[in-house]
Amino acid sequence: MRRERQTASPANRYRLPLAWAVGSALALSVLAAAPANAAESGVGFYLLGSKGPMAGIVPPPGAYIQNDLYFYSGSAGANRDLPIGGQIVANIDAHAYINLTTGVWSTEWQVLGGNVALLGILPIGSQDVSAAVSIPNVGLGAAVDDDVFTIGDPVLGAQIGWHSGNFHWNVGALVNVPVGDYQQGEIANVAFNRWGADLSAALTWLDPDTGIDLSGAIGFTFNGENPDTDYTTGTEFHAEWALSKNFTQAFSAGLVGYYYQQVTGDSGEGANLGDFKGRVAALGATAAYNFQVGATPVSFRAKVYHEFAAENRLEGNAGYLTLSFPIGAGAN
Repeated sequence: MRRERQTASPANRYRLPLAWAVGSALALSVLAAAPANAAESGVGFYLLGSKGPMAGIVPPPGAYIQNDLYFYSGSAGANRDLPIGGQIVANIDAHAYINLTTGVWSTEWQVLGGNVALLGILPIGSQDVSAAVSIPNVGLGAAVDDDVFTIGDPVLGAQIGWHSGNFHWNVGALVNVPVGDYQQGEIANVAFNRWGADLSAALTWLDPDTGIDLSGAIGFTFNGENPDTDYTTGTEFHAEWALSKNFTQAFSAGLVGYYYQQVTGDSGEGANLGDFKGRVAALGATAAYNFQVGATPVSFRAKVYHEFAAENRLEGNAGYLTLSFPIGAGAN
């Protein structure tokens, strides 16, 4: 609807309930359209900050659900043009609230000794974007306002994970399937209208004696052409890290961050700003709490990020509220 207006967990006193480990491991990654942030619309389909503590852990065999409420608020001044919906706009103020429901099936299959997990993600949410059209050799023109609440592109993925002592690592792949509700010419869209693939690797060192978790992840996103705008976004690099401590069996907290850099330029007839490579960094904090609902272990995690050093992107604040739990046999 649019309204337009002008694994395994360590076994000792720091042992984590299954859902806690899954709550981070399921972030093979969550994906959705954030508001215009380089790339077409200034954003890639990989959702920055989706990985955090325990990013390297693949959950034990079973079925799991993770639900993420993602929010973002950012802006760009009159001197920062962005290509959105086939238009060049500036003086942008954008807000997004996206709910991402992720289903994961961690199988008993093994590849090269690693456990295989499969996932699917469905984003539904809203964007509210206001901007001014940028007119070449003239400056800012008419103000444009747009908001939308709709379904985004689903994402399919797979992951292979290994474990050795305190070390846990994995490799994964995600594919953005362009079948969501995309409206040509609009500046607020939850869908991307392009195929995309993300390849990533993550590593976690988790000391069960001290409860310290040190995790990191890197990846590259490859993008297809948006046929409605004749725009092909360049290849994007992203890195995330987390340092946290389990203070009790139920509570942990720590620091998180991410870095994004577009490594190849945009192309196509619609790439009127040329290469338009973007960059941004962010620092933030996270906290998690575990509890039981009947016999089912549930994990709740919050993450908040503040962005800085942005180039060809919005700069703002992002956050996640995440619930995760096993279902069926995985809840036992």
